Amino acid sequence: MAKIDLLRNDYPRPQMVRDNWTNLNGVWDFQFDFGATGEERKMYLTENFYTGDVKKINVPFCPESKLSGIEYKDFMSAVLYSRKFTLPKEAEGKRVILHFGAVDYEAKVWVNDQLAGSHKGGYSSFSFDITSLVQEGENTLSLWAKDEPRSGRQPHGKQSRPYYSKMCDYSRTTGIWQTVWMEFVPMEYVKGYKVYPNVHDSSVRIDVTAVASNGTDITLEASFGGKVVGKASTKISCGLASVVMKLDELKLWDVGQPNLYDLTITMGEDKLSCYFGMRTVEIKPDALYLNGRPFFMRLILDQGFNPDGIYTYPSDEYLKRDIELSMSLGFNGARLHERVFEERTLYYADKLGYVVWGEYANNNDQFNGNGVPDFLPEWMETMERDFNHPAIIGWCINNESYWMPSLDACNQETIYDVTKRLDPTRPVIDASGGVHFKTDMFDVHDYTADPVKFAEKLAPMLEDPKKFHNPIHQEQLARNVYEGQPYWISEYGGIKWGGTGWGYGGQVADFDAFTKRYVGCTKVLLDHARICGFCYTQLTDVEQETNGLYTYDREKKFPQEVYDAIREINTAPAYIEKDN
Repeated sequence: MAKIDLLRNDYPRPQMVRDNWTNLNGVWDFQFDFGATGEERKMYLTENFYTGDVKKINVPFCPESKLSGIEYKDFMSAVLYSRKFTLPKEAEGKRVILHFGAVDYEAKVWVNDQLAGSHKGGYSSFSFDITSLVQEGENTLSLWAKDEPRSGRQPHGKQSRPYYSKMCDYSRTTGIWQTVWMEFVPMEYVKGYKVYPNVHDSSVRIDVTAVASNGTDITLEASFGGKVVGKASTKISCGLASVVMKLDELKLWDVGQPNLYDLTITMGEDKLSCYFGMRTVEIKPDALYLNGRPFFMRLILDQGFNPDGIYTYPSDEYLKRDIELSMSLGFNGARLHERVFEERTLYYADKLGYVVWGEYANNNDQFNGNGVPDFLPEWMETMERDFNHPAIIGWCINNESYWMPSLDACNQETIYDVTKRLDPTRPVIDASGGVHFKTDMFDVHDYTADPVKFAEKLAPMLEDPKKFHNPIHQEQLARNVYEGQPYWISEYGGIKWGGTGWGYGGQVADFDAFTKRYVGCTKVLLDHARICGFCYTQLTDVEQETNGLYTYDREKKFPQEVYDAIREINTAPAYIEKDN
């Protein structure tokens, strides 16, 4: 492997920042474990690891990716990683917390040949307190990751089960694919916090979890634009604390108006720099309401893949630019589709005033009793990690799930119920575009290419409130009962453009035909009195799927006048907005 640079050195958890941390990305030693016997053979031990065929890999890029330096495309039942590290002086007298942004799928971690812990879930973040395992001088960190996307047991999102990518499934990701890092915290420290804005009385409730003795003092201070606008103190009890902080100034977070409060949390020697936003999200029969007004969602489907890093963005600037490309075309948000994005995506959504739906990587078999235990724990971890981001306006559990048996309905309703218990502040969709068993919003996917036919399909909804357009299979209609929820088209368009690639509705003849189809279908949705949002498929091409508004390399596909037309129709007023 040629010399490689540390490409992802940005702070990985921007809502909860400490000064003392070390990035462990960069060159690691790596081995394939095709038989998934590495743990059994104790290949994680330093004396055994280097007896194998050791390669170099650039973490956090998965071995399938070009940026990893490996670029192996076939299935890997398991993989092994190892590297050395030395604790900095800042770690003296501190707890050492080891963090993994994401490892696909089932991971076990050893420090100095001693087990630090294990984790199951390819998309959720996890950490271990390794204070008792580290030593002065050189330390060894090893990881074994097992990944079986064809097993049916693990959520895998848009990762292809066949060898080759096909249609709307793409390259796989195995092993480490988000930042690995350590932070050094006092012996008593804050583990996390949750923010509950109360716009109506200009206050915010903040619940804190901590490793601390009963009676330990904790102080929270909010500021806006450098001016202190709120302060509260309390004491830790049983590892918990809760305060209600009045704010001297109320500044709402909104689309294109990303007002954010800085928050400092101090507990003894532990001091964190955080932030939060004040906004309301409500569901009414006609729409989702943001800050008290009907909000028309002009969303883009964002898969988050890229040609060099696959799941992992090559740089922080690259990540931010995807949101900026979307906003430049008049989209006000995205479905972060069928996977969990790294936290810095949500950070920039917060900072830019860009709404998102938090989704998960479905496609594990929820057709049996394993559906809930194989899905729910890591979904709960994801919600815990991302709860405080004001940009997230809702949770979407699954995508296009068409199951029917009673057990599947029970699984789906159970996951919905748990999601609502964990976060009663946001709407929840059980299965985007699929059979809805229990959902706060009713959404469908429809790729009708002809605007006239599209309008005809949706017209009956204007005549009878009990009627609704539902393009899924007729035999599933009996289970897909509409109960008057806000209704939106959460996938449409997908206009194929380019070569022999795959897309929806067939290749259009020229730029003019593309523009007419895009503008026509979008206008149908904007003008419909019963529709409160849309999501266009999609932001960029992904491998063989060529229905993006940009190429896979994020280059323009069309002349500027096409993009101008897209922005003009995207920003036109929707029916539900005209009286407000």
